[in-house]
Amino acid sequence: KFAMVAPDVQIDDGKGTILISSEEGETEANNHRKLSDFGIRNGTRLQADDFLQDYTLLINVLHSEDLEKDVEFEVVGDAPEKVGPKPAEPTPRNITNGSDDGAQPSTSTGK
Repeated sequence: KFAMVAPDVQIDDGKGTILISSEEGETEANNHRKLSDFGIRNGTRLQADDFLQDYTLLINVLHSEDLEKDVEFEVVGDAPEKVGPKPAEPTPRNITNGSDDGAQPSTSTGK
């Protein structure tokens, strides 16, 4: 639903409890646990971060009894467009004397 490639998801409570990790196998034991097993209730905030896309979401969990049959969750609000991978970092340029305008150091001698 959120177009994330390799997300890390943690409870936004200052403790850093990680629910989903982009590191393979790190949080595999959590796959069959319920949100309530982690103390996540109505009003809990989750932070989802996809480093590969430079993309972070804050998710507010709201309990609802009004979902349609066989619907487990609903995204309410503006769902993001597909983000895509981060652009490549520009290659560093050789900078002389703190200037990158291509000027060369002065070679004149004072008399």
